[in-house]
Amino acid sequence: MWTILKAPSLAEMEAMAHGIFDRLPRRFRELCAGVIVRVEDFPSDEVLDEMDAASEFDLLGLFQGTGLPHQSNDDVARLPNMVWLYRRPILDYWAEHDEALGHIIRHVLIHEIGHHFGLSDDDMEAIEAAAD
Repeated sequence: MWTILKAPSLAEMEAMAHGIFDRLPRRFRELCAGVIVRVEDFPSDEVLDEMDAASEFDLLGLFQGTGLPHQSNDDVARLPNMVWLYRRPILDYWAEHDEALGHIIRHVLIHEIGHHFGLSDDDMEAIEAAAD
């Protein structure tokens, strides 16, 4: 059986992430209007430098943008808020832990979106519990 299994491609993992997002609590999704979810193999060199990461496998995901607590009606036009999921670090984490890949993707997605809202770890755990 193991000889026929393969890691999901970028497109497949992005489809998984969007499917997982669609199953998150409705109120949470409504608050995320305009947040773009993307999947890349690794963070860019600029992101690694900015985050002071020792390895390209250190980051599973990243929120880039202006979180809701920091937005104002007086803001000038800005780039859209984005959540990046990094496929290879997520797959590496999956290979080393006894968790379903979908669970890991959901956890990273909720955690990174949580930065958009300025949520605490307890808040994010409650959202994960509601998504189960």
